[in-house]
Amino acid sequence: MTQSKLIKHENITRGKITIFLGYASGVGKTYAMFQKAKEQLVQGVDIVVAWPDTYEVAENANFLEDLPLIPPNRLEYEGEKHKEMDLTELLKRRPKLAIIDDLAHINAPGSCHLHRYQDIEEVLQAGISVYTTLNIQSVESLVDIVAQITGIEVTETVPDYLLENADQIKFIDLPPEELIDRLKKAEIPRSLQEKKALSKLGNINALRELAFRYTAQNVDKKLINYMKEHNIKGPWPVGDKIMACIGPSPFSAQVLRTARRMAAGLKAQLVVAYVETPYKYPAKESEQDQLSYNLRLAEELGAEIVHLAGNSVSDELIALAGRKNVTQIVIGKPLHSRFRDFWRESIVNDVIRGSHGISVHVIPGKPKKIKKAKQVHGSAKSQRDSIWPYVGTNLFIIAITIFNKLLEPAFDLTNIALLYLLPVLFSAVYWGQGPSIMASLVGVLAFDIFFVPPVLSITVADLRYLLSFAIFLLVALITSNMAIRLSNQANLARVREARTGALYALSRKIVAETDIEGVLNTAVNVVSETIGGKAIIYISNKDKLEIGTTTALPSGALLGVNERETADWVFKHGEAAGKGTGTFNKANASYLPLRSDEENLGVLGVQTETPKEYLSQEQRRLLEAFANLIAVAVIRLQLAEEAQKAQYLAKSEKLRTVLFNSISHEIRTPLASIIGAVSSLLEQGDVFSKKDEIALLRTVNESAHRMDRLVRNMFDMARLESGKLKLKLEWCDIQDIIGVALRRMKESTVYHKLRVKVNPNLPLVKADFALLEQVLINLIENAIKYTLSGNEILLEVVRQGNEVKWTVANQGEVIPDKEKEKIFNEFYRSYNPERKTEGTGLGLAICKGIIEAHGGRIWLENGPNQWNVFAFTLPLQDNPPNQILE
Repeated sequence: MTQSKLIKHENITRGKITIFLGYASGVGKTYAMFQKAKEQLVQGVDIVVAWPDTYEVAENANFLEDLPLIPPNRLEYEGEKHKEMDLTELLKRRPKLAIIDDLAHINAPGSCHLHRYQDIEEVLQAGISVYTTLNIQSVESLVDIVAQITGIEVTETVPDYLLENADQIKFIDLPPEELIDRLKKAEIPRSLQEKKALSKLGNINALRELAFRYTAQNVDKKLINYMKEHNIKGPWPVGDKIMACIGPSPFSAQVLRTARRMAAGLKAQLVVAYVETPYKYPAKESEQDQLSYNLRLAEELGAEIVHLAGNSVSDELIALAGRKNVTQIVIGKPLHSRFRDFWRESIVNDVIRGSHGISVHVIPGKPKKIKKAKQVHGSAKSQRDSIWPYVGTNLFIIAITIFNKLLEPAFDLTNIALLYLLPVLFSAVYWGQGPSIMASLVGVLAFDIFFVPPVLSITVADLRYLLSFAIFLLVALITSNMAIRLSNQANLARVREARTGALYALSRKIVAETDIEGVLNTAVNVVSETIGGKAIIYISNKDKLEIGTTTALPSGALLGVNERETADWVFKHGEAAGKGTGTFNKANASYLPLRSDEENLGVLGVQTETPKEYLSQEQRRLLEAFANLIAVAVIRLQLAEEAQKAQYLAKSEKLRTVLFNSISHEIRTPLASIIGAVSSLLEQGDVFSKKDEIALLRTVNESAHRMDRLVRNMFDMARLESGKLKLKLEWCDIQDIIGVALRRMKESTVYHKLRVKVNPNLPLVKADFALLEQVLINLIENAIKYTLSGNEILLEVVRQGNEVKWTVANQGEVIPDKEKEKIFNEFYRSYNPERKTEGTGLGLAICKGIIEAHGGRIWLENGPNQWNVFAFTLPLQDNPPNQILE
């Protein structure tokens, strides 16, 4: 976890950490911690000892008799059993305070996290406070200084930000003479090397002063923070920014730690820059591993990492320093000889010359292999490290020599010398710098021995040939260098093109997907093809992680229990874990969160074929870009779905309002007629004549039918909107459909002239009888509303090819062309300010839905003499029966 992530969790309710810091083992850190814990227990604090280490000291062991203890977790690795803190049980127990000894401890393989400080960070995030212990030599930025003082290389370290962000640091001091005396009496069981280092009073005093200074810096920082929080004026330090320059060298780790100490002392921001050039491209696997380790170390130290690419390291560094407003540059002293600076740039000198007011600190040191960056050795070796390129170069020169000998009578010495440049160029392009330099030297030697008089002798008769040899060798070296540079630039371009192409392919493909399932399937296929391995995507479903899609087989390594635990942890914490990280590093795959702002959408798991312990920076950046693209695509579809739902809700609300206003009026009118007629019959039954009673009953009947048609329209519209309208297709006689519809509309058409024209030879149609009847009723009722009493309404059915055309025409106000497209919309009614037309505006919309469900079409056209013609067609089926069987 980086510093930024730790600070982010501080905004949430997190526990407080107290570090008992000592300058060496045996000063009494654990005793002081247990003593303080017992005081808290007496005060009623819920406390538990999650990991005790008594160091075989009786006083420490006595405290455990009074303190609650969580039993250790037993892990087995390569036949050996290891005891580690049971993190799962501690998080389940959730005490107020946890005692966890030895902050810098490295966990055994199989643990949740690689380091114990990562366990403690998770405990703090859970809201549990922690007491822990630490020696000053385990602070990451002080490792090099401690190694110079004691001669011991410390492997168990913690990042500086843990101490800088600690809530309290208690420095435990012990007089050096007393510590030496305890070591002599064997009260402190330690290794022979450590006892030898701590037996010297000078070493102890140096470590003690180092611890005093570090603690004082922490106190000074807290004082400044206090002054800022309470707006106390004072002399504030000038805002510095320090830039450390690193590369694939083991010496870069020392440069990083030095820069980190300077940044801590100046309270400055730390920027780490790595420049990738054709000359500095890490071609060897060991260099790539070392570079990955250096970048991870920079991340652990809380630095801002900037990855650059260019032709000149010094120019890129100076330009970055200007953009970032850097005040001090920390760079390592060159480890190569001065001779190389004559034919290749001296980065340090160029940076100093171009610094222009920026302080440059050159750090001397010796390259030293870091144990953490150890390379995974396999049976296959890099082509550049094998002996075959050198053998091939010599064979090529032998072949060129034989060829020149055969054609020597026809060639002069200039042509022969030029041919010896071919092995140089070929070796530079395909085999690298070493074989190309050897080709230059061996080529000059072969040219001298076999072609320059005296032949078969290394001496020359004409001293002018020595100048020719020197020029040839210089040209060969320059040509070789240029060829190597072009080859490396081509390799870099291919790498960047492959990464850009992969990102473009993924973005282009997932943008075309319209659902989350399609996005996940496309993404997992593109990712697996790009990395040449397997991929899996988990997606969140109601805060639970489910497998979205995977390229792994059902019995694959990505589907194991340990892999699922890793994915669950990544989803819960929003941080990368698995292979190549410090958390669940024994997993088969690397897992990255799919994050959008502060929301976790899922997890991307990638299993690469490489056996490396750490992923390269290029792989990490590519996978992070993949995860970001997938998260953006998922959130895009989720937002689109939510927007569509909101649109549907808005439309539904609008429809509900219109429907309520329309239906309330349409129901009230016939209902009032029914109530009035029935009330009159009940209250004044003897007053009305038989004719009046029939008229009232007809009013009731007509109003009831009107309400029935309204309810039918509502149900039909609801079925159409929900897509649940199912046709009951059967062979129907057109005249029967018309006859039933006209009988139902008999009362409504009494004041209009209804004329019917139907061809008697029309075939049967396969349709839903009841729905077609409803279409005719709605069209006739619509014609009645917009036709004055006494005018004619025409119903006509004719055959047109493979279709039957139905028309319902009425003479009245012609509907404008701009309203013809809207007339079949829901709740739409033609507007006439002189005449108020009743209705809900659903009838024509229902007609359109029913006709289209039958595979037909419906439209409005203008007829002659101000006629409005509503027409629809129905397709005819092949081989209809001659008649309907009863």
